[in-house]
Amino acid sequence: MNDRQITLIGRLPRWIQPGPWVRGLIFWGGAVLTGAVAVALARASDWALRVCRAAAHESSVWPWVAPPLGLAFAAWLTRRFFPGAQGSGIPQTIAALSVTEPGERGRLLSLRIAVGKFLVTILGLVSGASAGREGPTVQIGASIMHSLGRIVRFAPADMDRGLILAGGAAGVAAAFNTPLAGIVFAIEELARSLEERNSGTILTAVILAGITSVALVGNYTYFGVTHAALDEPRMWLIVPVCGVVGGLSGGLFARAMLAVRRGMPGWIAALGTSSPIAVAIVCGFLVAALGWATSGATFGTGYVEAKALVQQEVVPSYWFAPAKALATLASYATGIPAGIFAPSLAIGAGIGGALSKLVSIAPGGATVVLAMAAYFAGVVQAPLTALVIVSEMTGNRALTLPLMGAVLIGRGSSALVCQEALYRALSRSFAGSSAGATEARDSGEGGPRRGT
Repeated sequence: MNDRQITLIGRLPRWIQPGPWVRGLIFWGGAVLTGAVAVALARASDWALRVCRAAAHESSVWPWVAPPLGLAFAAWLTRRFFPGAQGSGIPQTIAALSVTEPGERGRLLSLRIAVGKFLVTILGLVSGASAGREGPTVQIGASIMHSLGRIVRFAPADMDRGLILAGGAAGVAAAFNTPLAGIVFAIEELARSLEERNSGTILTAVILAGITSVALVGNYTYFGVTHAALDEPRMWLIVPVCGVVGGLSGGLFARAMLAVRRGMPGWIAALGTSSPIAVAIVCGFLVAALGWATSGATFGTGYVEAKALVQQEVVPSYWFAPAKALATLASYATGIPAGIFAPSLAIGAGIGGALSKLVSIAPGGATVVLAMAAYFAGVVQAPLTALVIVSEMTGNRALTLPLMGAVLIGRGSSALVCQEALYRALSRSFAGSSAGATEARDSGEGGPRRGT
């Protein structure tokens, strides 16, 4: 191309110049890729859970051997080959929004981390870990968009926040088939604010990722449609009950997560520093024992159990919620990629099931949904996200107002026992100086001092 041709192209309107179009096509391709990867991770996760349950059914030895050995191997793989892929992935995404050095962001978001997040998440689920895939999907989506931005040299404003926000939002939207929740999550949890220059970027990514998800798996409701409603005034008394119990429980769980992250005093902290793989084995045995005691109910994401409770297909129990919470904490403490979105929803559903047996003033399905939302709001202290995500997951519009009350009460109750927002608190160890980021990368998150 000679100088005259370059001059002519430069005089063209900006919207038809090659540069913006190339950037736009690559951005749209990244959003579509995020949706496709989210669907692939969902399919692979379902396969991993089927393998785990089938192996446990065929062999009485598998539930005792797979968790300690599999989680130890997953922890070793993560530390050795994929540092930065530990834990949920949402704290790393939040931290990436605050750092400015390319090297620091590269330690939090990269294609290598995305590949490791995908592979080791599946390994953890095959091994029986109580973990979700949605948090990992957020970091994978943010990594894809961030990496594309570095390749094609997007404008600094886009690189700064828009691409990462869009990737994380697209990950949530595609993982749950909840586009509104993806947008609200990006605003409330990832960014805590919405800059006008990023709003179109987020919306475009969510739409494209959502369309890709629907094209590949169809337009479905995550937990199936439930028609439970509070038809009588007295039934509304269940709203504050679910809000307080769910919110306090969620706050206690978040506080326990932060305690694991910050370490415990004495020989436990020393062991976690010197022998993280040994800690993963011990935690794996705890996961195995809980799985054996609950006939496998605590293995995996908890999706099957939560859906059965929402649809009132099983008799609720008192033990599922605490057992699932303990299994999730143990899985998280190993330092493997392990999201808490799906397990938290399952724990909240378990709390709702138990409440429906104790307080029978409202339909059981409604109690389960309200407690699920309140608990989730208590864990992440993001009531709008909890409201929208549970509403979209259940397709229940009759409970919109009760859900609003439950999540607000849940958020307030959670603050009584946990002053810090979980993901924000966890993200602090990844943000800051280059030295701090290096320390987070080298030390990992395994053991009592290494979760995310």
